[in-house]
Amino acid sequence: MRSPTPRPRPTTRIRRRAASTVAVLLAALATTLGPATPSRAADTSVAVDFSAAGGAPAYHASGTLYGMTEDGSLPQDHFYRDIKWKLERAGGAQLDSPGGWVAGKYDRRWNATLAQYRRTKALGGTFVILPHDIWGADGTTTPTFPGDNGDWSRFDAFYDRLLSDVRAAGMTDIEWDIWNEPDCPGFWGSGMPQYLEMWKRAYRKIRAAIPGAVVVGASTCGHPTVDNGWWTAYLDYVKANAVEPDTYSWHDLPGDPVAHSSSLRSLLSARSMTTGRPFQVNEYAAGKEQNPGRGGWYVSRLERAGADGLRANWAWGSDLHDFEANLLTRSGSQYLPLGEWFLYRYYGSQTGNTVNLTPGTNTDGVATKDNAARNAKILLGSNGNTGNVTVSLNRLDTTSVTENGRVRAVVQRIPNDGGGAVTGPVTVSDRILAVSGDSASVTVPWTDAADGYTVTLLPPSNTTVSTVAVVQHSGQCLDDTGLSTADATQYQQYPCEGGYQQMLDFRPVAGRANTYTVVDEHSGKCLDVSGAAAADGAAVIQWTCSGGTNQMFTLRPVTALGNGKDYQLVAVHSGKCVDVSGISTAPGALVHQWTCDPASDLPRKKNQIWRLQGMG
Repeated sequence: MRSPTPRPRPTTRIRRRAASTVAVLLAALATTLGPATPSRAADTSVAVDFSAAGGAPAYHASGTLYGMTEDGSLPQDHFYRDIKWKLERAGGAQLDSPGGWVAGKYDRRWNATLAQYRRTKALGGTFVILPHDIWGADGTTTPTFPGDNGDWSRFDAFYDRLLSDVRAAGMTDIEWDIWNEPDCPGFWGSGMPQYLEMWKRAYRKIRAAIPGAVVVGASTCGHPTVDNGWWTAYLDYVKANAVEPDTYSWHDLPGDPVAHSSSLRSLLSARSMTTGRPFQVNEYAAGKEQNPGRGGWYVSRLERAGADGLRANWAWGSDLHDFEANLLTRSGSQYLPLGEWFLYRYYGSQTGNTVNLTPGTNTDGVATKDNAARNAKILLGSNGNTGNVTVSLNRLDTTSVTENGRVRAVVQRIPNDGGGAVTGPVTVSDRILAVSGDSASVTVPWTDAADGYTVTLLPPSNTTVSTVAVVQHSGQCLDDTGLSTADATQYQQYPCEGGYQQMLDFRPVAGRANTYTVVDEHSGKCLDVSGAAAADGAAVIQWTCSGGTNQMFTLRPVTALGNGKDYQLVAVHSGKCVDVSGISTAPGALVHQWTCDPASDLPRKKNQIWRLQGMG
């Protein structure tokens, strides 16, 4: 039975799935662990054992389904590099509808695939090609499927052309995901026996043309559980015909990568098939699950399963080819991060060695220690639970973050904020903990399951506060212009896009109350008043850190807005304030020093009021 043309979906983020898959999905969803409704508040605990160290972080969850523009040029590089992104899965879906080989419109989908492959390689990632989308079976039409009416000639011609183009483009390092969701009628409408024949033919053609190619499958919408008849038939077939994929794949929409990895290993073991092949959950997180809290839970479960994951994309049409799979939004032409992007940025910042974390009730996490960098980091995610989460920190003696029986713990909330753009994490607490018996604990007050949380451990002597500085007249961030690393680059205001070029380390100056040097995390250079000038209008630039008073800034609290995190930044050498020139609201407006506005003027002008989210 063929799937009908999809009806309009009721949500704004629509996934590429035909309406006729509902029956299959209901059966699949019955086995998932994701709650149908938000869980009640239930206090729970997680425990970290820092002595149980593993290897370097693998960033298993850092992949996306589509999310790049058709020509591969956007979003900008830092949105990918800052989150340690490594996998892209694409094939030109929904470009021309109907489109693809069966509609006589192969070229546009192939050209998009090639452009997105090239961008992926430039970013250091691996590209997973989707031949079914290039064929035209993308859920937007009722296509002719390979082998219909016993005719394989069109399929053979398609693969001959595709393999020729792939080899000519030098794309021999891609992974081949032969067909998406073949157990769902929206993507395969001609029965399982015909699908299995198609799989065998495609597998053998790929192997003949590119002997070392990595083949991925079966990329099902149903989970590979021991009672899933589709999966048992598939495994029996690929074993009998020597066409087993190099990487086994499925979708968790929703689901639990840990449970389904275990089930698949049981299925393989029962057939005396190799259980050590890689697993790939190449679409994870249903639309309503795409928030920092549930995203953190999926990241944690993928890491626990040792399975690579690619974030699902619920967009439609041109939006499918943009927004980094709903990690970003846009205001005009400017990309802005959603809360979940910041969760992935923290995930990408976890370095050193992974350590053991015991999960709590519907709460899981990823923990690392980096003894060379003297930090330990814990990312936490919620499978719908709220309540106080006690994080037990054990065997701190195996880390480099304790000093004199104490450790600094910074708890930050990664806000969902209704799914809109956010400027970054918010510090919940920043305090020194007493260590007893090589252990300590910290409490995370989890009030909204859609929010994510992180706990960063540092030595107490590390008093640096990492934050963004948001100027209150425009809502934009103090920004290292053009991601420069050069001395004398003048700072600007720019929409808060989350990159390290907007992350500032406030380092206390000894002997000077509430006074800091401000270090740009991207360039490693210091905020500086050019030439140590005392005049109004002197440029605020970055310069190699020297310890001069023109690189010291006193935080003068501003109480008028009632936030508790608003300050004027007063240059020590001149007594003047860091100021956005002309009270401009334009992105790129330059930053200089100017005579500090009196308290009575601050609420009206606000171009000298800087909100520091890291100041807890």
